[in-house]
Amino acid sequence: MRVRYEPTWADVLEEHAAEEGGARRLVAQLGACEASGLAFCRLLERWARGDAAPATAGGRQAALRHAADRAETALVGLEGPLDRYLLELEPERVEGRSWYGGPGAAELLEWQPILLRAGVQVNAIRVAQTYLELAVLIRALEGLTTAVRMEAAPDRSSLWAGLFDLRDNLLGRTLDDLRALAA
Repeated sequence: MRVRYEPTWADVLEEHAAEEGGARRLVAQLGACEASGLAFCRLLERWARGDAAPATAGGRQAALRHAADRAETALVGLEGPLDRYLLELEPERVEGRSWYGGPGAAELLEWQPILLRAGVQVNAIRVAQTYLELAVLIRALEGLTTAVRMEAAPDRSSLWAGLFDLRDNLLGRTLDDLRALAA
């Protein structure tokens, strides 16, 4: 049996990297952001489906704080490697088209009734904004992986534009919202 290698978003970052070590750090940190973002979103999605796990409101409150703290830690660690990678990437032209898209209709949910039903007392607007940005990050990385597998990976300028958008979206308000949710 032969195992076939399937390229991912990480391969695009490594291919365009000026320095192998910088690409490895960025890939590792983006992977941590993807995993923690997925855990945060899946927790909320279970509650939206009516799955009240953990079993108590206090447990759910703690689970949300833990998921937010984990995502915050990953995003804080992303800033340095991402900034360095962007500086080293030096796009060929400034008109690159971002592969990092905006939210889709599936990511726009009203979280207040879901949080009330779960017995979790947090700012629903912060939850909605954070969920939205993390879901868009996950979808963007999946889209980048699909593009790579279809041999339609973005060029250097487009990769830079997408990573720049990612930085702007995640390392500002989303990081502040995660800090508030984790507190």
